Amino acid sequence: MKANNLMKGGSFLVAEVDASTIFTPEDFNEEHLMIANLTEDFIDQEIDPYDEVLERQDFTLLLKLIKKAGEVGLLGAAVPEAYGGTNLDRVSSTLIYEKMVRSSSYSLTLSAHIGIGTLPIVLFGTKQQQQKYLPHSVRGDQVFAYCLTEPSSGSDALSAKTTAVLSEDGAHYLLNGTKQFITNAAFADVFIVYAKVDSKHFSAFIVEKKFQGVSTGAEEKKMGIKGSSTRQLILEDVKVPVENVLGEVGKGHVIAFNILNLGRHSLAAGCVGSSKWAVELAVGYACRRKQFNQTIAEFPLIQKKLADMAIFTYAAESIVYRTAGLMDTFKKTVDPNVANHEQTIEGIAEYAIECSMNKVFATECLDFVADEGLQIHGGYGFTQEYKIERIYRDSRINRIFEGTNEINRLLIPGLLFRRATKGDLSLFESAKKLEQELITYIPSTWDMGVPFLQEKAMLSSAKRIFLMIVGIAIEKYKQQIEEQQEILEIIANVSMQVFSMESVILRTNKAVDKEGIVRAKQKWNMTSAFTQESFSKIESMAKEALVIMEDGDQLKMKLAMLKKLVRFHPKNLLPIKRQIAEKIIEQGKYVV
Repeated sequence: MKANNLMKGGSFLVAEVDASTIFTPEDFNEEHLMIANLTEDFIDQEIDPYDEVLERQDFTLLLKLIKKAGEVGLLGAAVPEAYGGTNLDRVSSTLIYEKMVRSSSYSLTLSAHIGIGTLPIVLFGTKQQQQKYLPHSVRGDQVFAYCLTEPSSGSDALSAKTTAVLSEDGAHYLLNGTKQFITNAAFADVFIVYAKVDSKHFSAFIVEKKFQGVSTGAEEKKMGIKGSSTRQLILEDVKVPVENVLGEVGKGHVIAFNILNLGRHSLAAGCVGSSKWAVELAVGYACRRKQFNQTIAEFPLIQKKLADMAIFTYAAESIVYRTAGLMDTFKKTVDPNVANHEQTIEGIAEYAIECSMNKVFATECLDFVADEGLQIHGGYGFTQEYKIERIYRDSRINRIFEGTNEINRLLIPGLLFRRATKGDLSLFESAKKLEQELITYIPSTWDMGVPFLQEKAMLSSAKRIFLMIVGIAIEKYKQQIEEQQEILEIIANVSMQVFSMESVILRTNKAVDKEGIVRAKQKWNMTSAFTQESFSKIESMAKEALVIMEDGDQLKMKLAMLKKLVRFHPKNLLPIKRQIAEKIIEQGKYVV
């Protein structure tokens, strides 16, 4: 992709997107594939042999293996070369997160270290801070942790109670407070801590474990991710030098929110990797397990489960790498001679909407896939002898990590409306224009035998439905729209379905143009099935929204308009899903 093809965040909802402008997994270059293989080999050879030991929290071994990851270059993907990193593109980092997940809790430890732990210093640190801390992060001889959540503040992070008071001589800040659910707390050397200066200015600090007054609580007894460390961080009159303020005093929210945006995308990448793993485990078991004198993989209902698992994963994979590509395209517009990260940070904020969509969609994909994978295993799936049991338990935290899915569902429309109000997104204008268009709108006809015509028509209608709901909501609730959380949830869900529908359609369209329909048959089948089922969800959600917002003659009129937009002939998905499952069973894994 070229920099001049830059798409603004959220703009896919109001504009047509050309397939050639998006990044897909089929666009991986040799360097991307090399990084993916390096990560896979490292997990297979260095981590997997110690899997059970690591799951029992052998932190001494864990720290040795973190250093090994540093030796092969897996800890410095986002760190500038000047500090020992490799400064890879976002697609490469995404691949590392995807491939790393097969190491279970070890991957969480590494992700917290290289992601939310180190990135605040990469993006917001002074040159002195970067010189002091980043080389240690890249080598793995110091482990980093991120400390935002508190016992009384989770989603409402800005209500933190941790305080920072400047000393009389101006040499240090005195920090007091407790941080909750801190990953890597048991062995972290460096903590990114958020506190309020003078109880009101939300700020970030770099706190070292060796500072007097720093301690941790007992390990949390968790449902999953058992091999990782999760503790409280306790700060009692901790003297933090003023040079360890990260960014500006009172601007901690800028750091917190942007780091969370990246964290959401990284988490989504890991969920894609885990979903692929769950499909592989499920199909492997289904092909081995015999009942009634045949393998259960031969049963149509099992095949349907495998197909549904793969289809959902294909959509999640498509949006994750599309978003990585958006970030990389934005990065190409940054002047490399400018010695600051302001433009990079701007690029992260630009795609905050897409990052939240990635997080919600991919975490719910993994929960579905893990659940179906366990079901295919039957009673054995409920035992720790089979890895699917661990995937199932470990997956549940993802819908809570990096802002709960409920919070992210409120963030999505909030960010969309904010961009529209600032003039960065023609959302309100497009909704108003559609209102007039729908009065005389006549559905177009198409040849169902031509690939993509119906799918693209559904996508176009889906965008109109989204704009219709938004237009009615804004007109009805005006400034009180923020109080209508049920409607905001529907707006978020419809927008996510549009993003995922468009991503799979464009990805497959691009593949068909390059490879031909025969070679891209699996992608085409997945796209056909996902588009139809996603569109059905949009129709159902739109009806729900209209019934909530309208009544009487207005409701009848709006439902009549909706009926025009959903006038499509449904396809028989049974043979399509059987073909998808057949390919997966043949290959013994998720395959596109």
